[in-house]
Amino acid sequence: MFKRSLKVLLSNPPINRVKPSSTIIQPLSNTTTTTTIINNNNITNFEKMTHKKSMTIDNICQNVRNAQYAVRGELVIRAEAISHQLQKQKAEGTKLLPFEEIVYCNIGNPQQLKQKPLTYFRQVVSLVECPDLLDNPYIEKIYPVDVIARAKEILASINNTTGAYSNSQGIGLVLRSVADFIERRDGHKSDPSEIFLTDGASVGVQRILKLLIKDRSDGILIPIPQYPLYSATIELYNGSQLGYLLNEEKGWSLEIAELERSYNDAVSKGINPRALVIINPGNPTGQCLDRANMEEIVKFCLEKNVVLLADEVYQENVYVKESKPFISFKKVVKDMGGDYADLEMVSFHSVSKGFVGECGKRGGYMELNGVTPDVKAEIYKLASIGLCPNVIGQLVVDLMVRPPIAGEQSHDLYIKERDNIYESLKKRANLLTNALNNLEGVTCNPSEGAMYAFPQIRLPAKAVEYANSIGKAPDAYYCIQLLEATGICVVPGSGFGQKDGTWHFRTTFLPSEEAIEGVCKRIADFHQSFMNKYK
Repeated sequence: MFKRSLKVLLSNPPINRVKPSSTIIQPLSNTTTTTTIINNNNITNFEKMTHKKSMTIDNICQNVRNAQYAVRGELVIRAEAISHQLQKQKAEGTKLLPFEEIVYCNIGNPQQLKQKPLTYFRQVVSLVECPDLLDNPYIEKIYPVDVIARAKEILASINNTTGAYSNSQGIGLVLRSVADFIERRDGHKSDPSEIFLTDGASVGVQRILKLLIKDRSDGILIPIPQYPLYSATIELYNGSQLGYLLNEEKGWSLEIAELERSYNDAVSKGINPRALVIINPGNPTGQCLDRANMEEIVKFCLEKNVVLLADEVYQENVYVKESKPFISFKKVVKDMGGDYADLEMVSFHSVSKGFVGECGKRGGYMELNGVTPDVKAEIYKLASIGLCPNVIGQLVVDLMVRPPIAGEQSHDLYIKERDNIYESLKKRANLLTNALNNLEGVTCNPSEGAMYAFPQIRLPAKAVEYANSIGKAPDAYYCIQLLEATGICVVPGSGFGQKDGTWHFRTTFLPSEEAIEGVCKRIADFHQSFMNKYK
């Protein structure tokens, strides 16, 4: 049997407790403008004190300063400032900018870009949040009967209120629903006790990385390009980022030889690779893995004794279902059997993506596989420190994994809304990538899944030279210029990592079908102007 790589050594020294000071400082009165505070040093005239700040940019945790999260970084801050300017000019009846709104293509946030929420979800949540509505004598004329029944079932499982803490691992009803969903999807048993509900997938990822990383000698293998949740969290926890390059020329494929290179390079530097992150479908690159590739990855993880972290939040966003249907890593390891079935792995899913798009509800889950009970107890402890996931997010997870079934009153509308969202996303993905490939010096692989395009932009030498002279990455400079000329907010590829000497940006294809063609035209017009300026 292979060695457990998640085994926790509980050998930390005891915490030294600091005795509280005997000094008591009285609270300031709301009506007093000056006061005298008496302490051991007999300090008076508090308002006239020259107070040196305890927190400065130089003495805060440097890992916080070093961490970067591009999808909410400089571009978005600038976009929000421009948005305020647009609101001001609208109120004043002036027009100083050549556009009327910011189009936030920087992040996968569907409802911000006017994707409508699923009716069934919002109806059930409304009743659960306001259960008094169930006492209305006309309730069955307002809500479908299956919505009413589902709300009553949920309320019975949470003591009739969403305002109380749940179990730290999650609501029992929802944990069972998630396990049933996984069993239907994969054809293999799922144990509710191995599932943790989380505030979106991100919290689950952060907890597992916290568990794995003790210092810079621990490394995490992450794809390049990658979603910056991983690079930022690894930096916050003082770990080492071990990048492995995806092959853009082969559709952002994942090659085992490249994993071997990154792993061996880390080991040669004295770094212990603890886990391998796989994002499938890919973010920001949009590729989907086939089964053969997934089996190679599983074999690599078992051979190298690293934990597999399977980020599968885009599993409903697969647009090549005929050639590359979504297959979970849980199904792959169980199908492979033997020691592979017991591979240490954590899988993540979320209500934020897919056709659900409920980002603001912050619901998600992670499922453990092959993790020992003592390590699982430590994961539970991490969850309990945060008390519990938010209850509404948990309930939306329940609705995601257990939607209305055939024969129920809400089923037909749910299927119609689901399929319309999916087909529209697929159409917009193709439209955007085709438009990008028509631009001078731009190539973009098809978006097989997820919500993004990640085109490579070949910038004129003068543009690169100028960007470097003002301390900007060339693709960041391009994206800033795009924002200020068009109001379209995208994210430079340098925020995700990219092969040296190449430049990219990530954009969602979430603007509505009515808006996406206009977005494509504005990008095309800007790009031509930019290229002409720096030739």
